[in-house]
Amino acid sequence: MHRTFLLIGAILGFLGVAFGAFAAHALRDRLSPDMLAVFETGVRYQMYHAFAVVIIALAIGHAGNARLLVMAGWFFFAGILLFSGSLYALALTGTGILGAITPIGGLLFLIGWACLAVFALAK
Repeated sequence: MHRTFLLIGAILGFLGVAFGAFAAHALRDRLSPDMLAVFETGVRYQMYHAFAVVIIALAIGHAGNARLLVMAGWFFFAGILLFSGSLYALALTGTGILGAITPIGGLLFLIGWACLAVFALAK
């Protein structure tokens, strides 16, 4: 499982850098400053949580395939899809209803961090 999360984290980090460059170079003149900031928030949280997924991979490699670590990794991954994905879609399409998905992704991030904290306390 640690290799799976290492791969997921690496891909998400790669895409985060690519999306950040895309925003800086291709979207700067196409989006309003507010929508560009929304897109950049998605990139920022994607990168934070790509690092978190890599940390999960390393922790699983060290501590074993602990259930809470695996859960944290999947919650971080799902959070990126919903949180960052909804912000990207909102910024690019202007469809405001997509913003309603963002808090669900944020909640998934929080659950992932809680799983990691409970794992740390149980050790």
